[in-house]
Amino acid sequence: MTTPDPVARVETAMVTIRRRQTRRTFAEQAGRPDPVQDVLDALEAAGTTPTGVNGVATRLGVDQPRASKLVAAAVAAGLVRREADQGDGRRTNLVLTDAGQERLDAVHEHRRRRFADAMTGWTDRERDSFADLLTRFVSALES
Repeated sequence: MTTPDPVARVETAMVTIRRRQTRRTFAEQAGRPDPVQDVLDALEAAGTTPTGVNGVATRLGVDQPRASKLVAAAVAAGLVRREADQGDGRRTNLVLTDAGQERLDAVHEHRRRRFADAMTGWTDRERDSFADLLTRFVSALES
């Protein structure tokens, strides 16, 4: 019996993950249904890089008007605040508030619990190997 093509198996698994494990799905499962979760994730991913609405749009793969609406909702919810860019007064940067960071922390905790549950019964070596290979795979997709 021939083993199915490993690349096809990865594709199938990735499609399944994409369908089942969206950011919004994780937020809803954590008891925090919120359309601005993507904004919080985008700002967290930016790290210390100053990020405005256009940066959020780029990270989310949406147009500027959509990103602007999401950011406005995040600001209204008290999860994000706008700050003037100290280097360029024409720019406005987005910064997580304490409440926004708390929301991210709660969602991270929920995600990690779900992943740990999915790996129940795996040895430490299997978990480490999976983490190394998946991280390497994702890095290769981004380059």
